[in-house]
Amino acid sequence: MIIIPARLASTRFPNKILTDIFGLPMVIKTAKAVENIDETIIAADSEEVVKIAQKYGIKAVLTSVNHESGTDRINEAAQKLDLSENETVINVQADEPFIEKEVVLALKKRVEELSGKWVMASCYKEVSKDEALEPNLVKVVVSKSQNALYFSRSRIPYDRENTLIRYFGHLGLYGFTFRSLQAFCKLPAAPLEKIEKLEQLRALYHGKTISMIEVKSRSFGIDTKEDLEKALKIFA
Repeated sequence: MIIIPARLASTRFPNKILTDIFGLPMVIKTAKAVENIDETIIAADSEEVVKIAQKYGIKAVLTSVNHESGTDRINEAAQKLDLSENETVINVQADEPFIEKEVVLALKKRVEELSGKWVMASCYKEVSKDEALEPNLVKVVVSKSQNALYFSRSRIPYDRENTLIRYFGHLGLYGFTFRSLQAFCKLPAAPLEKIEKLEQLRALYHGKTISMIEVKSRSFGIDTKEDLEKALKIFA
């Protein structure tokens, strides 16, 4: 199942998920991009978004306005939908209207390949040295076994000797089993998570693994009006 957390009260870009993207509200454009992969649900924080989803034939669940993260929001939606513990749950951010189907399919496949009580996965792509300086683009470093070592808004790793190095940008998609999703949301918030404002650091702080997949993608999260202008030009 794909669940899209849709928070209307964005601080940096108010009501951005309803911004027009080539004739569709952003959250609907995102849902339409992935709805043929698996059952797709919007986890909304307002009746307005629920009604808009219904207008376009997308299922929606009303969730609390008090969630601190999108993962907490999709967890509430999953509970209301009464999913089984082993159900694969893919979190696709509402501000990814240009996410490629192949990327979501790759993430879904990785989750289904993993086993154990804890299953969490995400995606990354190569970015330029200059792109890695952008704080809205989250960077990740990975281990030899393709598990995340750290995520940061800063450019990581630090290239001390100015050697040729690859930088990786994190795509804001996550895959869980429902059991692992519930376990994640029960973990206490981590100091690093609060400093960087990155919820995935909660898992790493508590010693959990995040399996990472390298993908090819032109998509990026739309955090600001400048991001929106850039995306409309690129995908026009």
